[in-house]
Amino acid sequence: MRARRRATSTLFPQLTAVLLIGLALAMSLFLLLNLGASIAFGNRVFPGVSLAGVSLSGLTQEQVAARVAQPAAYPETGRLTLTNNDQSWVVRPEELGFFLDPQSTAALALQTARSGRLKEVLLDRFNLLRGGIQLQPSFIYSQQQAVNYLTGLAAQINQPLREASLEIQGTDVIINNGQPGRALDIPTSLAAISAQVQLMQDATIPLVVLETQPVILDASAQGELARAILSQPFILTTPALSGVSSREWQIDPATLAKMLAFQRVNDGATNTLELVIDEPLMSVYLESLQEEINAEPENARFIFNDETLQLDLMTPSVTGRALDIINSIPAINTAIRNGERGAQLALDITDPAVSDQMTGADLGITELVGAYTSYFRGSSADRVQNIQTASATFHGLLIPPGGVFSMAEVLGDITLDNGYAEALIILGDETIKGVGGGVCQVSTTLFRTVFYSGYPILERHAHAYRVGYYEQTVSGHDTRLAGLDATVFVPLVDFRFQNDTPYWLLMETYVSTSNQSLTWKFYSTSDGREVDYSTTGVTNVVEPPDPLYRENPELDKGQVKQVDWEVEGADVEVIRTVTRNGETLYTDRFVTQYEPWRDIFEYGPGTDGMPPDPNAPKEPEDED
Repeated sequence: MRARRRATSTLFPQLTAVLLIGLALAMSLFLLLNLGASIAFGNRVFPGVSLAGVSLSGLTQEQVAARVAQPAAYPETGRLTLTNNDQSWVVRPEELGFFLDPQSTAALALQTARSGRLKEVLLDRFNLLRGGIQLQPSFIYSQQQAVNYLTGLAAQINQPLREASLEIQGTDVIINNGQPGRALDIPTSLAAISAQVQLMQDATIPLVVLETQPVILDASAQGELARAILSQPFILTTPALSGVSSREWQIDPATLAKMLAFQRVNDGATNTLELVIDEPLMSVYLESLQEEINAEPENARFIFNDETLQLDLMTPSVTGRALDIINSIPAINTAIRNGERGAQLALDITDPAVSDQMTGADLGITELVGAYTSYFRGSSADRVQNIQTASATFHGLLIPPGGVFSMAEVLGDITLDNGYAEALIILGDETIKGVGGGVCQVSTTLFRTVFYSGYPILERHAHAYRVGYYEQTVSGHDTRLAGLDATVFVPLVDFRFQNDTPYWLLMETYVSTSNQSLTWKFYSTSDGREVDYSTTGVTNVVEPPDPLYRENPELDKGQVKQVDWEVEGADVEVIRTVTRNGETLYTDRFVTQYEPWRDIFEYGPGTDGMPPDPNAPKEPEDED
């Protein structure tokens, strides 16, 4: 056993020594062969070196240069096809500045496995023994020439980036679709061409083109939408409300086109052009509609049924409304975006204080609390018409608890268009024909109804002179009514009073053409107030001035016409005391100073026996 171990231990070193000696002999042989090759081939190319499949083994540098003459013709004879989508260009390598350099290639072949670090030389010679070395040709390359050629192609390939756009010209919509931006990537394309030329083989080379997409490429859908919107009028409507019918306004295409614009929007995924309203322009248009749309709420009007003691609806209430421009514009924009032909305007709604369903109990209207009847015997038909028109304005009207009533405010404009006729009115120092003559019969009747009902009177104006109508009674005249008249001249002269009770006040007016009278009634709930008054009657009477005669060119010669009648001037003082349960609520004093009024006559030109017209221009005096 011990002898075997000793034999094994001596065998391993012997084998190692043999291997090392063998390796050394192999290396020595390799080096001797390489040394021999170096000596044998001297200034010739080592075996195994080739170029483009052509063996260069054993050739001198001059022979190599001659041998590669044929491959050197490739830049002239070769063909490269450059492509971009459906575009193509065939070009010779020499047009791109590529030329094979035979001398540099021959020098490279000769130095193969000879020059460089020892490790590299040994590796090259080992590769020669294994299978040979295929050399890459050496080229002369003019990069600027290649860049110039590709720059020429870029002019055919490149296109600017263009965003889609929409324009409105008149009522026409112009659609300009976008296009991608394209730019030839010259450095990258040049690298691909250079790599292919090195192989000295014809080939197709796709050019590298950089493409930039527009944010919006296609705007045709929005353009067609705009065309549809502008193909017919755009209709704005208001909703139907209590007492108010729906209304509509048409915006013609030409006007609408000036209000439209396009803006870019992003929905989180895509960008589009959206048709929108120019808000300032639409605001101006909507402002022009406010006068037609806006209105204060109107309470329902009732008649008190004296038999049932209930309220009968006379006129339905009207909902107050005001155009909400801020919220109307988004509604219009939404309609346009959806391709709709119109939109409903937004309104601020105000409900009336008194609806149609309210009862007398709800309002505190349970009984008659005041009434007065005035008379207008001898009035012309025009004057009666004005009395009827004005008094109807107040029929069924409600005054809230604590509310201040303005007669001028309720009357509004006294014009022919509002149903009034021309009749005699007091203007300045004479009575003339004017629109609304007789309205003061209504104001006087209201004043007396308020006076006797005990409500606070806030504003009252007397007439300039005593008017006979306002001293009429059911059977004649009563001078004690002097000082109890009231005139109204919208908007300068008003009559105002206050409902100082906790109950609503209902007014009713009735005109009788048979007995020539106007009756004003107040319905509410009595709080027990009582009215006591005293009057001085007519005092400080002043006789009227002498009659006035004036020429009227519209009258015929010899025609005389009286147009005003004399009235004495006078002073009147009326004191009213309002009490409740023996306690004085208030005392007020009404002082009236009536001017004396004279007769006025008019006559035709040339009428005999007439005194001179004091208003006629005087004849110039003779300077002599």
